[in-house]
Amino acid sequence: MMRHFACILAVAILLAACHDGQPADNLSFENEVLLPITPVKDQRGSDLCWAYAMLATIETEHIAMGDSVNLSVDFVGRHLLKQLTLDHFEQPDNHPIHLRGMAPRLITCIMKDGLLSYDSYHSTECNYSVLQRKLTKMADMAISRRMTKDKFAQKVEQMLDDEIRPVPRYQFMGGVEYTSQEFAHSVCLPDEYVALTSLAGHPYGQKVVLDVPDNTDGHAFLNLPIDTLTALVERSVRQNHPVCWEGDISEEGFNFKQGTATTSDTPTPERRQQQWERRKTTDDHCMSIVGLAHDTEGGKYFICKNSWGTNNPFGGLVYMSFDYFYMKTIAVVLPKNGACRNGL
Repeated sequence: MMRHFACILAVAILLAACHDGQPADNLSFENEVLLPITPVKDQRGSDLCWAYAMLATIETEHIAMGDSVNLSVDFVGRHLLKQLTLDHFEQPDNHPIHLRGMAPRLITCIMKDGLLSYDSYHSTECNYSVLQRKLTKMADMAISRRMTKDKFAQKVEQMLDDEIRPVPRYQFMGGVEYTSQEFAHSVCLPDEYVALTSLAGHPYGQKVVLDVPDNTDGHAFLNLPIDTLTALVERSVRQNHPVCWEGDISEEGFNFKQGTATTSDTPTPERRQQQWERRKTTDDHCMSIVGLAHDTEGGKYFICKNSWGTNNPFGGLVYMSFDYFYMKTIAVVLPKNGACRNGL
């Protein structure tokens, strides 16, 4: 399936192979596992990190299995903005227009609206922050003028065409014609991924709805002890399954320019829970974990594919220490195959 993207796979393998290096602070790493990735992208200040990271996870999962895919965040952003704008038009006080979310929202979006490849639909010019403001202003003006919903929907489509680009009717892959829904189901099924968290204040082994602002759809996450969660993520990556990570990057130890995320905090469950309860750990960002490494002193690191472009020592990748992961993880989403193989 979709093997004709050989050029993308070649680029992905090259990117994954060339990132041994040395950031500031004299940290140097030896990669133990580095899964193939598509080219690192840049979210350009948008709130779509959750979509970039979850799509990157799906991409790497497919490439590791021999199927090459490079997926369109703009398609997801466009359809979500359209729905949010129509909701705001009908109930402006209850539905502000924003693009925040958590990784499971990506699955919900593509199951509802479909998906296209990056080559079929992407924009290098769209400023989503500006576009959100334009859509809000247009919706509020349409409300004041008592415009019909059908006419307003047409105006929204036109603005999205102008600001992003028109959507092609079909996705062509290897000479086969797909609708966006068919393509979405060819790369991801509704129950293919599992969402996990670690909250000491809730029963383990049960699902909990995370009370964070970005959980806009009220997704539930299976609650596990943090030691279990960390070990599960490590085993999954060693078995060639990427993991989508969500957590706090407001710490001084998170430094994209250096390509590292480290902490001097003591990694204990009690300390972790204390920081959560005091709101010192917040849901700030989302990345895809695509590898494992260690430093010269034996410290262990997850290798994360970020979505802020390539301007750091590792071409846009970030080396996150296990201690940082332990202390600052909010949630992870990983392929169910990897989770089940590890006894979940």
